[in-house]
Amino acid sequence: MRADMLKKELEIFTFEDLLEHFPNRHIDKTKVSRIADITPETDFIQVAGTLQHIEVMGEKRGKRLVAQLRDASGVLELAWFQGIHWVQKGLQPGMEYLVFGRTGFFNGKPQIVHPEIEPFTPVKAGGKIFLDPVYPTTEKLKAKGLNGRQLGKLTFTLLEALKQDPPQENLPADLLKRLKLMSRWEAYCNVHFPQSADEHAAALKRLKFEELFVAQVRMQLVKLQRHHSSRGVVFEKVGDYFNEFYNKHLPFTLTGAQKRVLKEIRTDTARGHQMNRLLQGDVGSGKTIVALLAMLLAADNGFQSCMMAPTEILAQQHYNGLSALLKDMPIGIRLLTGSTKTAERKEILQQLQEGSLHMLVGTHAVIEDVVQFKQLGLAIVDEQHRFGVAQRAKLWQKAAIPPHVLVMTATPIPRTLAMTAYGDLDYSVMDELPPGRQPITTVHRNEHARFKVMEFVRDEITKGRQAYIIYPLIEESEKLSYEDLMQGYEQVKSYFPEPKYHISMVHGRMPNDQKDVNMQRFVQGDTQIMVSTTVIEVGVNVPNASVMVIESTEKFGLSQLHQLRGRVGRGAEKSFCILLTGSKVSNDAKERIKIMCATNDGFKIAEKDLELRGPGDIAGTRQSGALNFKLASIVNDKPLLEAAKKYAEIVCEEDPDLSMAKNLQLRKYLQSHKHQGNWSKIS
Repeated sequence: MRADMLKKELEIFTFEDLLEHFPNRHIDKTKVSRIADITPETDFIQVAGTLQHIEVMGEKRGKRLVAQLRDASGVLELAWFQGIHWVQKGLQPGMEYLVFGRTGFFNGKPQIVHPEIEPFTPVKAGGKIFLDPVYPTTEKLKAKGLNGRQLGKLTFTLLEALKQDPPQENLPADLLKRLKLMSRWEAYCNVHFPQSADEHAAALKRLKFEELFVAQVRMQLVKLQRHHSSRGVVFEKVGDYFNEFYNKHLPFTLTGAQKRVLKEIRTDTARGHQMNRLLQGDVGSGKTIVALLAMLLAADNGFQSCMMAPTEILAQQHYNGLSALLKDMPIGIRLLTGSTKTAERKEILQQLQEGSLHMLVGTHAVIEDVVQFKQLGLAIVDEQHRFGVAQRAKLWQKAAIPPHVLVMTATPIPRTLAMTAYGDLDYSVMDELPPGRQPITTVHRNEHARFKVMEFVRDEITKGRQAYIIYPLIEESEKLSYEDLMQGYEQVKSYFPEPKYHISMVHGRMPNDQKDVNMQRFVQGDTQIMVSTTVIEVGVNVPNASVMVIESTEKFGLSQLHQLRGRVGRGAEKSFCILLTGSKVSNDAKERIKIMCATNDGFKIAEKDLELRGPGDIAGTRQSGALNFKLASIVNDKPLLEAAKKYAEIVCEEDPDLSMAKNLQLRKYLQSHKHQGNWSKIS
């Protein structure tokens, strides 16, 4: 019965599962505060005293169990609203209890709701200090007598039984010695029942390192296997197309970051193994020019290239930009989208099969079965998270030997997240902006300053500039969001009346063709203001737009705010981002606004986003398996993660099959825990 409950409630099926059901804190019984020390600023506290006046009060939903705990300094009220029957059964008036919990005040008196409570035995002076573990449990388990204390007894019994046959070590002995880590068995004993805080910290370090190291080894092995076994076309030379463009038509000097990434791509594509590279660069860092140079490298070696974008407007934008750059070169480049006319589509398909077309830019239309290349050598995917794995895989299947793959994203990924979630990929980071780009000035204004904000927008329009005014789209309440947008649109029109001003509006409910028309009017400068939801978040490039006003900023995440801000600052003129909020803003929202106003660096913003939201919220589906750690945190354990990556690389490079005697236990552990990580290449 208890075993079934443990399986159902906590997914504890085996002894190992129980050993790895770690305590979320320990009680040091030597540290007991006075009840009189509780103030409105107190958060959690541990007190001890005599239990008095236990009674059930109220009826039905208002029913609660109330007791008083008294020490020499005062009285603390304890209250329970759930599990009243079994809590009351376990309490005895007149006994000494140790109580821990979050404090609050009710009717001016201190109170703890649903405290952790257990009989109190003071620690004798000079006696051994023992830290008592407190385990996470559930209300159902508590009702069956399996509270945190009972889980502790089960774990203690298991550890005693395992003394004769402890769990085997799974890390190489030389690694343990080099890093001065305790054994796996010692770590299990001390993470549950430490004699001191130092022993507990050492056990935690060992087990966290193990989690991170094992994850990194898995990814290194996948990466090595891909490097050694995946065939790829060979780009042997840098030829006339690349050199002519680089020497005669390159519009600006490449940044150091762009040169570094090009060198990485050049090395990848010359090895005879398929390149599978993730290119992440901040908004405006110049990823497109790197992609173009990679495509010219393919053309020099007799191969075709394809660039796939998630939306028609982004595909059109890429095509326009690439065509303008290539206008003086004998390169065939075409655009294929759902809107391409039948006759033009037929012509494009024929040119692809003949090989006279060097480059194809498009949307999902390029992965249709009828689209066949003569010799596809490079596939580039922009904003890869917008495409499913199956969609991307269709591109790779359009060649006998899979083409090289370059995946681009303008959403900076914190280094720790990239190491953990994308560690099996080769990834490049572009962290410099091209010369001439001015930093965007970001300011926070509340609703009371709306008139001044609109005056500022009017001044910029008078100078010949354009502006975005963005409204949030709240998925749970799309109808309300739509009404907010329409109300906002009318408000903007009242500040900027026609015919003097022209306004475009774009939102998710709008038919695609109408959306594209309205977007194009703004792109071409026919309208001065774009009122929109977040549909313009990625990719829209209007160098003349110098102001971004974001309404209800408090409703946006950091990454989204940064992406929206990136729609301005794309020309030579000074640009501004104005974060408008209501008068009441939560502390979290204040933190997001503060970092937005403090920096334009997308990587710093991504790190802060990771810190505020945690990896689970921002990682997406691909990373969910890679971040399933029980103890380690990629936010708080960066030094350990760096060390784990370093030593995983050393071990895997020295012994890629893990067949050396010192690595056999690690290999055995990985084989027996295959379900705990299943990473594969991005395609």
